[in-house]
Amino acid sequence: MSQILNFGSLNNDKTYHVHDFVKAGETILAQSYDLFCGGKGLNQSIAVARAGEPVYHAGAVGNDGGELKSMLESSGVNLSYLQTLDGPSGHALIQINDKGQNCIIVHSGTNHQLTRDYIDGVLAHFGEGDFLVLQNEINEVGYIMRRANERGMKIVFNPSPVTRELCESYPLELVDYFILNEIEGATLAGGGETDEEILQGLKKRFPRAAVVLTVGKRGVLYYDGENRFAHGIYDVPVVDTTAAGDTFCGYFVASVAQGVTADEALRRASIASSIAVSRPGAAPSIPTREEVLAFQGALV
Repeated sequence: MSQILNFGSLNNDKTYHVHDFVKAGETILAQSYDLFCGGKGLNQSIAVARAGEPVYHAGAVGNDGGELKSMLESSGVNLSYLQTLDGPSGHALIQINDKGQNCIIVHSGTNHQLTRDYIDGVLAHFGEGDFLVLQNEINEVGYIMRRANERGMKIVFNPSPVTRELCESYPLELVDYFILNEIEGATLAGGGETDEEILQGLKKRFPRAAVVLTVGKRGVLYYDGENRFAHGIYDVPVVDTTAAGDTFCGYFVASVAQGVTADEALRRASIASSIAVSRPGAAPSIPTREEVLAFQGALV
């Protein structure tokens, strides 16, 4: 049975609700403030676990990371390989406007203090056919990809945020699954204005990979060179979109690991992300497998 390892970020999310995003030179008052557990890595691990699939989380928190660890543990994430380092954990400043849209600034903290010795020690416990989930909020992502590939792991990459280093030096040809939005997709594809142009550009550049392209209100597209699928979104009230993409990613990976078809994995992931945007917060908004199945059952 395949194992899932997520080498990912963990952040304390400082969330401010505002009427409109702050502009240059402007001072505004927030309507409310909340502190949530977040980080793309943490969110995706929780999504995998709540989808019903065992997942190990590797990465680092600081001495202020107690709540982050508690959130992961209470969601069923295995923390055998998580380390605690001196210094502050990663954190994010998040604005959420009246339309439920978000604007985010991230400080890396301990997320960027991973060493190659530590990485090698974690990867020694995984091998052929296991899944590695990666985002771009930690350091040494390129090194992790190379070492995981040597061990025969399947690499799932959510290239967010897209940086110059990612584009110029990461071994992206080793990725087995890209899960990304149309902006990230156009950047990695080297251009493209339509969904189809982006999809074809990505597949031409990375023929080994299956591409999962989220396209906002138009839903999601999947193409692996042989199979093509598309899935729309569900009509739900939008409260907070912060963890929508991470929820989708985690549920998709869990579903594939469980052996369902890519088409069904898209369906489950789309339902889960729709439920997530109807709730406040990042990690707290991610639904359980039972909630997703109940939602799916109500559609029949």
